[in-house]
Amino acid sequence: MRVAVLGGGYAGLMITRKLEARLPPGDDLVLVDETGEHLIQHELHRTIRYPGFADDITVPLDDLVTRATVREATVTDLDPEAGTVALADGDEIDYDAGVVALGSQTADYDIPGVTAYATPLKRLEHAAELRRGFFDDVEPNGGTVAVVGAGLSGIQTAGEFAELAEREGVADDVEVVLVERAGTVAPSFPENFRTTARNALRDLGVRLETGTDVTAVTETDVVADDHAIPYDVLAWTGGIRGPDALDGERQGVRADLRLTDRTFVAGDAADVVDADGERVPASAQAAVRSSPAVARNVERVLDAARAGDSVGHLEKWAFETPGWLISVGDDAVAQLGPEVFRGTAANVIKTSVGLTYLAEHGSLRDAIEVVRDELGDDRVLPDLPDLRKRAP
Repeated sequence: MRVAVLGGGYAGLMITRKLEARLPPGDDLVLVDETGEHLIQHELHRTIRYPGFADDITVPLDDLVTRATVREATVTDLDPEAGTVALADGDEIDYDAGVVALGSQTADYDIPGVTAYATPLKRLEHAAELRRGFFDDVEPNGGTVAVVGAGLSGIQTAGEFAELAEREGVADDVEVVLVERAGTVAPSFPENFRTTARNALRDLGVRLETGTDVTAVTETDVVADDHAIPYDVLAWTGGIRGPDALDGERQGVRADLRLTDRTFVAGDAADVVDADGERVPASAQAAVRSSPAVARNVERVLDAARAGDSVGHLEKWAFETPGWLISVGDDAVAQLGPEVFRGTAANVIKTSVGLTYLAEHGSLRDAIEVVRDELGDDRVLPDLPDLRKRAP
């Protein structure tokens, strides 16, 4: 039997590692990824201010798996019913059970000018482009950085630019503007979280343009219905769409995350209504938490195929979250249960979560490097063991 996992992000990597432990030795497991590297996406915004983070938050997938074959290739098309995957190099992969975890792309909502003039934040090269724009077009003579979309990514991006301006000594000459269609930042989150995030942004001097419906983007302006916002650098974090291989559509699935008889979908490529009837937010946390259920359901599909039976009961997943964590420059906002924290307590929580993830899926050295950079600790690192390929 062959299992194909498409995408090496949070969902794809976690599902692959769990399948490595669950599948019988004779089964073939292939992990297809466009770059061949796992990106710690929730820390990507940090590389705008600290480009050296790029090395710390990317780990070769070959270092993270034990028996899966990593295939570096771009998925251009797939037939989830037939179990076939078309690759950009002309090859095709057939599978008995598959998982589509190709992530998402930034949505432009067909707003004129977005594709031509705005830079998304999905890849390392996007962060590098935004950083270059700051130093080439803003820092020398002052100017405006506009960030469109005040979800978690937009809040973190605006915070990084504000701190970068402060660090470079140009905060008085640089304005950071966060633009959001809804009437508040973090509109899909609880009120106390929204309020705390808004206060953290304002404390950094970020100007908030909420309730602003962007209708066009030009080379110099973000255009709304009743006014224009001039910019020198424009970051676009205003929503997501599905991957190109799925025609730009996020796939709607129920709580068992089953797309067809042999194919499951997970991570941002999935639009999930869980076992409690709730729509699951597109987030790294949701991608990671869905992975055990997906792996067990893949195993059940294969067991049924081996036995020549139809698949019976599949596990239904309900998303439960202990809270949410974001950085806002050097500040952080953490929600655990009903409580929301800022400052040192939130930074310790967020950094601890990052340390745990990197140590589990990268190396302890990489993890402590990131923590040291975030907390400003210049102590010399001891000789640390590498934890890559540790069993899940």
